[in-house]
Amino acid sequence: VSQYLKEETEEAFDCPGSEIEVIPNFIDPDTYHRDEEGCHRESLAPEGEKLLFHISNFRPVKRMADVIRVFAGVRSELASRLILIGDGPEREIARRTAEELGVDDDVVFLGKLESVSELLSCADLFLLPSEEESFGLVALEAHACGVPVVGTAGSGLAEVVEDGVTGSLHPVGDVRAMSRSALEYLTDDELWDRTSRAARDRAVEEFSAR
Repeated sequence: VSQYLKEETEEAFDCPGSEIEVIPNFIDPDTYHRDEEGCHRESLAPEGEKLLFHISNFRPVKRMADVIRVFAGVRSELASRLILIGDGPEREIARRTAEELGVDDDVVFLGKLESVSELLSCADLFLLPSEEESFGLVALEAHACGVPVVGTAGSGLAEVVEDGVTGSLHPVGDVRAMSRSALEYLTDDELWDRTSRAARDRAVEEFSAR
């Protein structure tokens, strides 16, 4: 589903120059789009807080502690809430890290959901600080909803998120840089609007099911 995964596969099976074809993941732009009223934003951010999202299977590769640390860096300077969708082995690490950093009251665990498009449609930022991503479908879904993504460089995610245009990519584990980028998007309305439009355009033009 990405050039990155193709190259990793060729290396793993020692078959350079293979005829593997890259067919990226895709989205339906009519399902994933921005709709702040439809997502009942007031129930997620009752005091008008900024909304940061993360969706995954909470495996170690997703670096859940880093998700919380990036959010804590944002929360220390800006009223915000972190919405976590999904479940998995790192849930307890995420919960404990939130408690240790004193942000647990603003971290919401929603568990596994059948559909995330309605909730994503009012997110202000998506966090994906994974060790690696074969592609990053959730980042594409966020982009289709006009949501900038802050994540990690060096894997398939870089083929979805255009660094400096639709979001920001940083080295794995660089929590401080990710928090700084997140704050820039969340405090600069002009930058956010420009990035949001670019994210939606990229998703529709490059990764539409059509």
